[in-house]
Amino acid sequence: MAWGRSTGRFSAEDNALVDLLGKLRARGYRFTTITPKSHARVVARSGREQARTMEDALGWSLDFATHVLPDDVRNCLRRADMIDRNGGVWRSRLRVSSLGDDLFIHSAYPTEADDAVFFGPDSYRFADVIAAELALQLPPLTPRVIDIGAGAGVGGLVVARICPEAEILLSDVNPAALRFARVNLAAAGVPATLVESNGLEQVEGRFDLAVINPPYIVDPDGPAYRDGGGNHGAQVALELSAEAVDRLNPGGRLILYTGSPIIAGKDRLRATLAQLATTYGASLSYREIDPDVFGEELARPVYREVDRIALVAAVITAPS
Repeated sequence: MAWGRSTGRFSAEDNALVDLLGKLRARGYRFTTITPKSHARVVARSGREQARTMEDALGWSLDFATHVLPDDVRNCLRRADMIDRNGGVWRSRLRVSSLGDDLFIHSAYPTEADDAVFFGPDSYRFADVIAAELALQLPPLTPRVIDIGAGAGVGGLVVARICPEAEILLSDVNPAALRFARVNLAAAGVPATLVESNGLEQVEGRFDLAVINPPYIVDPDGPAYRDGGGNHGAQVALELSAEAVDRLNPGGRLILYTGSPIIAGKDRLRATLAQLATTYGASLSYREIDPDVFGEELARPVYREVDRIALVAAVITAPS
């Protein structure tokens, strides 16, 4: 299933969400989303039982009284069917986070549903990786760009801000993610094509730039955005990278931000990506961003061989 340019064919509910972001931007709304575990600690503190500000209601996902949100903001949530009432208080069914000058709608806390739409610390790191790579070398003047597994649309929007002439495509297997991504890019004034697809199965053509921020934790019972599959969570990253490299135009690039399980001091993800690059006559640039994240996962039996989970950035450049 594919949608056309995000400048039309919106439902009334989608238009209400675009309006919501515009009203929040006009009010200078800002919120940085942290990890779910840190979020849980913050909202468990005394005095955080009910929202006092817009950020409490739309960032921390706290219950709120009517007066906390301006009437027009609350009306947007109502029109979008993204607000619930429980007795004398309300609760938003979405969160809004800021990245640079842009705002992103994503799933409310806690993100436990299988179709939850992720936004968090990895989103900020992913954006930084893309910006750093494109600062070294811009794509062609009118590149065809795809954000694979786009989620809330961070990758596509970051590229569009740097390369405003780019043709932006976003793919995701999750229709809820595509809906939010479509709203987020439309609110930012960025046209895009969105395709519901497992990887690139339903996506046509070749690309000058592919960006990927895949799940990298083994979590088959959790939300889909968390489970990176086999190879200690690296399988999804490897599969999507292979698909993307096969679709690159001459001189095209894949930018991958992900986690890598380090086993007996060896980074098997790096080794496998190097083999992939060699197969296509491409080059690989690879670096660690953070040597140790999600240390609590190492207590689980599936990670008994893993020394640490590192955050990494990989760039594969096709031959010209």
